[in-house]
Amino acid sequence: MRIVAKLMILTAVVITVCLTGTNTGHAGLAAGDAAPGFKLNDIKGRSYDLAVIKDQPMVILYFFDVESRSSQEGLLHLDSLAKKYEDADLMVWAIAVSSREKVARFVSRTRPVFPVLLDTGTVSDLYHARQVLPTVCILGPGQKMMDYFQGGGKTTEIMLVRLAQRKLQHKQPQMAKVISEQVVKKNPGNIKAKSVKGYAELKQGDLDAAEKTFSGLAKAKGKGEVLGKEGLISVYAQKGETEKALKTAKEVEKKGGNRAYVHVVKGDLLYSQNRKKEAETEYKKAIGKKIAEPFQQAVAYNQLGRIHAARGEYEKSRELYDQAVEIDPYYIEATSNKGVTYEKEGRWDKALELYQQVQTINKNDIFAAILAKKAQEMLLLQKDNARKERIDKFVKELAQRYREKRFEADDNEDTWTSRPMVLSFVDFQEKGGLAARDGFSTVLTTQLAEQLNASGRVQVVERVLIERLLEELNLGTSALADPATTLRLGKVLAAKIMGTGSLYYLPGGPLLSLRLIDTETSAIPKVINRKFNPGVSLEKELHRLNREILMTIMLHYPLQGYVVQVNGAHVLINLGSNQGVVQGTGFDIIEEQAPIEFKGKILKAASKPIARLEVYKVDDDFSYAMLSNQRRPIKSEDKIIEKIDDMMSMGAGNAVQ
Repeated sequence: MRIVAKLMILTAVVITVCLTGTNTGHAGLAAGDAAPGFKLNDIKGRSYDLAVIKDQPMVILYFFDVESRSSQEGLLHLDSLAKKYEDADLMVWAIAVSSREKVARFVSRTRPVFPVLLDTGTVSDLYHARQVLPTVCILGPGQKMMDYFQGGGKTTEIMLVRLAQRKLQHKQPQMAKVISEQVVKKNPGNIKAKSVKGYAELKQGDLDAAEKTFSGLAKAKGKGEVLGKEGLISVYAQKGETEKALKTAKEVEKKGGNRAYVHVVKGDLLYSQNRKKEAETEYKKAIGKKIAEPFQQAVAYNQLGRIHAARGEYEKSRELYDQAVEIDPYYIEATSNKGVTYEKEGRWDKALELYQQVQTINKNDIFAAILAKKAQEMLLLQKDNARKERIDKFVKELAQRYREKRFEADDNEDTWTSRPMVLSFVDFQEKGGLAARDGFSTVLTTQLAEQLNASGRVQVVERVLIERLLEELNLGTSALADPATTLRLGKVLAAKIMGTGSLYYLPGGPLLSLRLIDTETSAIPKVINRKFNPGVSLEKELHRLNREILMTIMLHYPLQGYVVQVNGAHVLINLGSNQGVVQGTGFDIIEEQAPIEFKGKILKAASKPIARLEVYKVDDDFSYAMLSNQRRPIKSEDKIIEKIDDMMSMGAGNAVQ
């Protein structure tokens, strides 16, 4: 009876530890503490040092018994995931206190993709992983302990659900969905796994699948109903069904009692309705509530931080961002936002440090990569006194021209030849809801400028020049909403095209409304409305947007110039890289036709193509082209115009394709 009693007590302790998943109950292994370092070898003598992978955002240490099937179950499950999915991104070290021969037999039989390390018992003792196996430790950024599980069977299932949640936090919804689906397949009654699956579908932008998952969950009794309806609030919000979302939120508040995330979603909805004070109240309520999933807990702190940052209360916002990261080490939104607060104070070194932290946790985060590049450029500018003085002097000259409405006069008699295509972006007005990340407008314009410049077809005015000019003129967002102000800026900057517009933050993702304005004629050659959808990478969306801008410029402003010299089939033209010519650009040599008189009106006849040119060598202000399809002798001063269909296939560089 004593043995049975002891076993029951031990089982209760194990289940308690596994259910919390974040507090081991052992000194030195509490959540947030640094994992003990170690070095171990595998059966072939290869050394594995935990310190070497210190920058790995997630590491799973799996202590197990090579002779116990239940002890191996979770490890084999992780191994099958890694073998089946190339992008599983699972860093697992299996650790066994067994003889080399027994470990070798296990490796030979299972052929795991993970290393299986030999432990004399020292490391297992460090992690209190000797008496109860398996013992699984999930280490997060900085190799800090996030989760600790002991025991197999039901505990393995709990560990897998938590891993799915961690993958969701780490911006890997596909793996979160796969892991949670496999748990549900084995145990259809696991409501937490179903909830994770629904949120993973939501992150992937599959609203119909998410709604189906959460609706099914909401039909359950008790906690399942609450989890299902809480998920449905997010679905309805992203679908724009605000009233339905708020109604469901009331139901969750009534049934869920102390759940936090419902107040976050309510806060987001209220903020999008410009009810900012009420939104702030909801975020504060969320912070005061105790129950939320790991991937939900940090959001309220981040949103409150954004509100304080918008007021210029940067110290307070940074405190809130730090609390968000302490709760969720993978919440890169808060780390990035903290960097933006330093950026706004001109503390570029601190901003860069934080953007680089984000990249360590998520190397694919283009948002932080762009902000980090900008911060590096600004730090270099601060050190380059000569360049800084030149920019300051030029900005003062531009500001004076703006105030005096004095623009550069075009005294060039040649009205046919294309001038360099200069484009300038001003920050977009931000409207609607409260985005999780600050600085989206900067990311957008910075990346587009880089891609457009790389195309060779467009020259984008440096962002630092525009920012300094706006600062000198004391022009804020409200002033830039005036089209006349935008056009004046464009003319002062000698930009042919101004890119401006608005960013609307909607529950289902940002909506960009971009206007391209001709500063000479005030015409709008293109309005682009683009929704940035969840589940589609920002990099791909920006590439598509860049392509559309380039195509618009090429179609509305084809390159025009003259033949300078003809030498057999080789032709020199008066356009080069400064005007946007690249190798492969095609031109028609044209002959203008006499106007046609009809019923007292003079009608301009379309020009007639008389030969084709394809550029094979480009200099700054001229290019060499090969002549073909010649219908008459070509002479100097024959007009040429870009053949757009050629450019669509050859690309304004590779940027168009």
